[in-house]
Amino acid sequence: MIKLNVQDETSRLRAVVLGTAKSNGPTPKLEEAYDPKSIEHIKAGTYPTEQDMISEMEAFNKVLEKYNVKVYRPNVINNYNQIFSRDIAFVIDDKIVVSNILPDREQEIEAIKYVLNQIDPSKIIEASDDIHFEGGDVMLWNNHIFIGTYKGADYKNYITARTNMKGVQFIKDHFPNKIVKEFDLVKSNTNAKENALHLDCCFQPVGKDKAIIHKEGFRNEEDYNYLVKLFGKENLFHITKDEMYQMFSNVFSISDEVIVTEQNFTRLNTWLENQGFIVEKIPYTEIAKQEGLLRCSTMPLIRE
Repeated sequence: MIKLNVQDETSRLRAVVLGTAKSNGPTPKLEEAYDPKSIEHIKAGTYPTEQDMISEMEAFNKVLEKYNVKVYRPNVINNYNQIFSRDIAFVIDDKIVVSNILPDREQEIEAIKYVLNQIDPSKIIEASDDIHFEGGDVMLWNNHIFIGTYKGADYKNYITARTNMKGVQFIKDHFPNKIVKEFDLVKSNTNAKENALHLDCCFQPVGKDKAIIHKEGFRNEEDYNYLVKLFGKENLFHITKDEMYQMFSNVFSISDEVIVTEQNFTRLNTWLENQGFIVEKIPYTEIAKQEGLLRCSTMPLIRE
């Protein structure tokens, strides 16, 4: 049996589900894409190839193995995108919460059934169809659960709005001992530079007391100020709109000392190294074209 334990974003990682790019399928049609960045690359003819994405994920897998992390991979479904395992479920404490994912992606949960079958059924939480959340919007920090959402009355018009206020309330109800704080995120179906698809596209803690943040990703400045007050401005690495677009905040922590990042994130990587982090740099620019990066590709199961 797998004994789940995830209390935060940065404690030493012991077990994780890493997505797969194998049999990813052909370039989607425009109407099949569910984020503006993918649409942009489909139109430009620069959508990533399966082989390039497989090699990027293999580089990530090698780093995880280097640090003796137990890596589970989804069973491969033919011609199906299974890269972003963060979206389909997430662990809080010793429980796994299964997301109500976009209908087009429902098979992804079937592909990790062999993992779920190793978990005590009483530790698996599922929600009714009207309750929406995805793992990219849910983030743990000390006694907090941070949740990205979209509070606009036009929520249903945004395919980029993945977590609703019913989802926030559901997490509050199931984890009453946590401080659950939601953040209203900027959304766009058409402009990737104006779209925080998930909370981890504009914010993520690193180490014990630091974080990467994009101020303009928050619709409400009070939400941004809440994080400034919590972390201290001197502990925040502010990223530009273009850096958010490149997914600078979507790095992945193997521990509070070791961070996996994209090799081209020079300004961020320099800052992290200056803060004393070990930075494992890998190529991940092709996967980034689908508006997801390193955190999106992982579902941590056990952290120390």
